[in-house]
Amino acid sequence: MSLEERVFRGGFPEAVTRKGRRRQAWFEAYLKALLERDLRDLSRIHRLLEVPKVLGLLALRLGSPMNQSEVARGAGLPLSTLRDYLALLEALFLVVRVPAWTPGGEGRLVKAPKLYFVDSGLAASLLRYGGLALDQASSFGPLLENFVVLEILKGLGWSQVAPNLYHFRTHTGQEVDLVLEWEGRVVGLEVKASRTLGLRDFSGLKALRSLAKDRFLRGVVLYGGEEILAVERDLLAVPIQALWRLTA
Repeated sequence: MSLEERVFRGGFPEAVTRKGRRRQAWFEAYLKALLERDLRDLSRIHRLLEVPKVLGLLALRLGSPMNQSEVARGAGLPLSTLRDYLALLEALFLVVRVPAWTPGGEGRLVKAPKLYFVDSGLAASLLRYGGLALDQASSFGPLLENFVVLEILKGLGWSQVAPNLYHFRTHTGQEVDLVLEWEGRVVGLEVKASRTLGLRDFSGLKALRSLAKDRFLRGVVLYGGEEILAVERDLLAVPIQALWRLTA
C-alpha cells in the first residue's frame, strides 16, 4: 500500500474497507451521527450546522499553530463560542490539542497550540480529497503530519516512557512538528513528504537543539525515502515506513 493511500484512508476500520465515494459517504454519516447524538447530549448546542464548518476550517489549517480568532471569524462565531466548540470536539475525541514547547522563556517562540484530527482519513474527507495522488494534493504534507502525530500517540500506549507532546516554532519560521519531552530529555520529530532531503530540512531541529542544550537527545526527520541516514551525531533521517512497522 502506498504512503498516500495509507494517509487518505485513515484508520477507522469501517472506512478502511471502503474506497472513493463510499469512504467519503461513511465519514459524512459518521460525523452526522456524532453531531446529532453525542454533541447535542454533551452540550445542548442547537447551532449544529456551524460545527461542520468549524471542522472544515480546522482541516484547512492542519500543520499550523491555531489562530482561534481567525477560525472564529471564518465560521462567523463569537470567539467564546468557538472555544466552547473546540472543548467539545476534544471531549468527543475528534481532535487532539498539542501545545507549544518553550525552554522556559528563552527566545521568541510561537505559543499557540496545534490541533490534529484523531484520524487522517477524517481530515482528508473534510478536505474532499478522496484518493488524490501525492503530486495532486497541495496539502498532503499537513495530512501526513497529522497521520504521523497520531501514529506516535498510538505508539505511546505501549511505550516504557510517557513523554509530554509539544510542537516547536520560532517567529522566524523554524519549526519542529513534534517535540517529546520526559525526565529532562528532549526529542524532536519533523515530518517531510519528500523522498529526498537537504540540510535545510534539519534547520528546525537545529534550532530546537540550540534552545534545549544538553537536554536534547536526538532529532529525527521522518521522510518519504527508503534509507536511514545519519546527518550528524544526534540528527537522523528515517523512512516514514519504519514508524508503522514499529507501531503495527
